[in-house]
Amino acid sequence: MFAAYVTVTVLASVFTAIAAATYLIGHDYPKAQLDMKRLPHSWMPMLGTFLALGSVGLLVGFAVPLLGILASVGLVLYFVLALVAHLRVGSRKLVGWGVFFVTVVAAVVVNLAHHG
Repeated sequence: MFAAYVTVTVLASVFTAIAAATYLIGHDYPKAQLDMKRLPHSWMPMLGTFLALGSVGLLVGFAVPLLGILASVGLVLYFVLALVAHLRVGSRKLVGWGVFFVTVVAAVVVNLAHHG
């Protein structure tokens, strides 16, 4: 169980850190996503910060388990809201979203299983 916990948590942290970096550096992909969802570009730093905090929180969870659990739950909520944003504009391009969502849900599951 420990190997799954470490693997899934690190994977989720890496995925969300990469996504955070793209938002924080102003990459074209998140700009296109915001345009598609009809959201302002001024949200990019805030969204990138949320992702970065979640990513760091997952890693801090190795030392402080409660923070890891809270970070993983926070990331699930982030991606639930991202789904709402997709559906609000009628977007059905959800493969990327699905990869992130499954990964952060798995992080919640392994965190709870390992520490619960």
